Amino acid sequence: MAAGTKLVIVESPTKAKKIAGYLGDGYTVLASVGHIRDLAQPSQVPAAKKEKYGKFGVDVNDGFEPYYIVGPDKKKTVSQLKEALKNADELYLATDEDREGEAIAWHLVQTLKPKVPVKRMVFHEITPEAIKASLTKTRDVDDHMVDAQETRRVLDRLYGYELSPVLWRKVGPGLSAGRVQSVATRLIVERERERMAFVKAPYWDVVASLSAPGAEGEPVRFDARMIQLDGKRLATSKDFGADGKLTPAGFADNVCQLDAESAAAVAQTLREAAFTVQSMETRPYRRRPLPPFTTSTLQQTAGNRLGMSSRQTMRAAQGLYENGFITYMRTDSVTLSQEAIAAARNAVEFHFGTKFLSDAPKQYATKTAGAQEAHECIRPAGSSFRDPEDVASKVPADQAKLYRLIWQRTLASQMADATGSTATVRLSAPAGPRGDAVFQASGTVIEFPGFMRATGEGKRAAQPATAAKGTASVKTAAKDDENTSLPPMHQGDVLTADEVNADGHETQPPARYTEASLVKTLEAKEIGRPSTYASIISTIIDRGYVYERGRALIPSWLAFAVVKLLETNFPKYVDYQFTADMENGLDRIARGKETGKDWLTRFYFGSGDGAATNADEAHEGLQQQVAQLGDIDARAINTIEIGDGLHVRVGRYGPYLEDMNHLDAEGNPKRASLPPTLAPDELTVEQGHQLIESNAGGPRELGTDPATGGIVEVRNGRFGPYVSLTIPQSEQAETASGTRKSSKKAATPKPKMASLFKSMKPESITLEQALQLLSLPRTVGTFEETDAKTGEVSQVTIAANNGRYGPYLTKTAADGSTDTRSLGSEDEIFTVDIAKAKELFAQPKYGRGRGRGTAKPPLRELGNDPDTGKPVTIKDGFYGAYITDGETNRTLPKQYTPESIEPQEAFRLLAEKRAAGPSKRRTRKSTAKKTTAKRTTAKKTTATKRAAKKTAASSASTRTRAKRSTTTATKEE
Repeated sequence: MAAGTKLVIVESPTKAKKIAGYLGDGYTVLASVGHIRDLAQPSQVPAAKKEKYGKFGVDVNDGFEPYYIVGPDKKKTVSQLKEALKNADELYLATDEDREGEAIAWHLVQTLKPKVPVKRMVFHEITPEAIKASLTKTRDVDDHMVDAQETRRVLDRLYGYELSPVLWRKVGPGLSAGRVQSVATRLIVERERERMAFVKAPYWDVVASLSAPGAEGEPVRFDARMIQLDGKRLATSKDFGADGKLTPAGFADNVCQLDAESAAAVAQTLREAAFTVQSMETRPYRRRPLPPFTTSTLQQTAGNRLGMSSRQTMRAAQGLYENGFITYMRTDSVTLSQEAIAAARNAVEFHFGTKFLSDAPKQYATKTAGAQEAHECIRPAGSSFRDPEDVASKVPADQAKLYRLIWQRTLASQMADATGSTATVRLSAPAGPRGDAVFQASGTVIEFPGFMRATGEGKRAAQPATAAKGTASVKTAAKDDENTSLPPMHQGDVLTADEVNADGHETQPPARYTEASLVKTLEAKEIGRPSTYASIISTIIDRGYVYERGRALIPSWLAFAVVKLLETNFPKYVDYQFTADMENGLDRIARGKETGKDWLTRFYFGSGDGAATNADEAHEGLQQQVAQLGDIDARAINTIEIGDGLHVRVGRYGPYLEDMNHLDAEGNPKRASLPPTLAPDELTVEQGHQLIESNAGGPRELGTDPATGGIVEVRNGRFGPYVSLTIPQSEQAETASGTRKSSKKAATPKPKMASLFKSMKPESITLEQALQLLSLPRTVGTFEETDAKTGEVSQVTIAANNGRYGPYLTKTAADGSTDTRSLGSEDEIFTVDIAKAKELFAQPKYGRGRGRGTAKPPLRELGNDPDTGKPVTIKDGFYGAYITDGETNRTLPKQYTPESIEPQEAFRLLAEKRAAGPSKRRTRKSTAKKTTAKRTTAKKTTATKRAAKKTAASSASTRTRAKRSTTTATKEE
């Protein structure tokens, strides 16, 4: 590096490359690749500092001082940065202007210890103008924002490391609790509980198809729906509670609830009735554009319109930002700069014409409480916006779709309102002894689409606007894809019905959360920050608390147990308001109105004068609550009641169903495994009894083995169905005679077992098939083999068997050495002959991961991927079924089967995997180091080994406990 060079440090290599091109000579731009240091895990704390920092990597007794370390994967980066800094005369820190970016900048200063002036660069878009302007408006690192970020990091460490061990002891190993992830999980579990308690309620109404003269005299047909009968409003879904009964408000309104028979009778009466127009009202319609995108609204809209997950959305937005196509993507603000407003209005005028512009520039106010982060919305970067077609040729498909969405929303924010009219007609008809029936139809006509022209909404209503003027599309009775128009009508007009039919409905349970609706709820409750939502959702999915079915988020039974434990023993820490108050506390620290030390003291140790946001009642700290926890009934925590004696138990090997009202011969409740594709709300009492009857009815006896007289049964086990052969005790006793082994052991012989083939079903397997399975391995035959090196001839034996990785052959030589080859199918185990076996062993053997001869045909073909155009299939791999397009592979999630997954869902899973990039693999270098260390250790003397053995025994236990606490407790919110 030349003398006098200015060193600029950013987070990512992509961002560094882009900025370096804008700054030119005299500047060297390097990337820190995120954080260069973090809180130490307890196992990483030096022995001399264990007493202070050993439990959390934080000294809670001295102002919550954190112990930071540079991770092994960042030491090379730090060395490069230090080397570059030696010849620099100025250091510019160009990390993102949010708390995370501010903390990265602070850590850089603390680690590099620069002796040259340090300047903090601030910009919200990566364009030449913005980068050069930021050089003239530098500032110091904001200590308050750093304090807020450090407080959050310490808070999450304390929360996770105190609560997660409780989950390990009472629910299962490897679980974690997190400040926001636990609350997000609770939201999803509560929604599932509502669905489980929900009782569907039927309700009926009547739809009439009517005709009236249109504007040109031709009859126009439209549908109207009955809304009143004999002066009483017809019941709709909102009038029913979760128990399937009318709510008190419904009774108070004296609503009319029709059943199928009553609705059919009313429809029959009205088929001959005259329908009289009571009123025809038309009122103006106006719809305003939405504000530009924030992080939260971008995730919601991308999920709803593009089907992208929060993780996909943020990855795509990160790529667009780093390449200079959009402004910073982590923001709570909807504000547009004057430059952006001018660029948006110019683009609107160019693409749609002046008449689509709003009368005056529009500025939007941020309504989110505690909004911080960056100071502008997410919009296309620069003083003039690139067209989506131009960007699409330079970026991947997911980024292109997201850019178009951002471009549309930004332009729409400066466009005119959509206007039109809404028409509503009411008609009455006599329903005989039931009184008069009132019908209604309404619809909206978009006469001027305004901003909808940019967003692509209302296309049908706006083509052409003049043709639709004075008509209305029916919304209440017509299907969504129809666009029927109401003809002009006047009070007193009499119409006849072409058709009148009863229409039945059922109330629906509350919709499950999608990523978009969960983000919306988290933001509405002020839980967490939008910039962290993607990582929060990713965490609860990765931890097995939640899985996806289509776009719906479904909680696992494990999540029920975890949430139950936290609600029962730590209700405050999964309380929505308390979590929001914690976020507000971090905001106060970022604004300098409070210090992190004081806030953490109240949170962890408590105080007599209340929490930061609640001074009216005493505040008990986390440490005290954990210390006073007392006994927890693990069985009760891991039991979820279903009803009628049925409950789900969350066990060590997964959830299973128990029937407490029906016991087996040994007095234990009958059990059944739960299908992984069965959602909790789908496990009804009826479904549970069916599972118990089919899966847990005890072993089914198939017959007697003629060779041993043993009983052959088919059973259901933890790893699937299997057959067993139990030898009679008398036979076992004879076998055991003459030995001095315990008679108890002889009296309880262990049955011989064999797993069923994939093609076999427990309910249809025969005794003959079971005996075949129990006879394995099958001897295929023997032959003489000549050693290619020595020329010696030896006798070898071939046997066929079924194993963990499928059917195979084993060749055993006279000296006991073995060799194996895979078979193509399980059926070949009983059909392969010695000639075929010799042919297989004559072929070269392929090692694991290098293929095994002829490739298996795909399990299912799904068609071409819409993004890549490549054919997508589901294949059976070494670790189970997976989805592939020939380049990207994605393991099939456990909630799907190859037969049940929809092609669109498979395409979405592949798109997520492509967006995530290749997974990191452990390098050989680390393995080599471990091997070298082992060899070195092996050279110790016998005396040293004996001395070390005692020390290792105690330290191994300590290391195990430390490792468990450090690897499992969460670091995320």
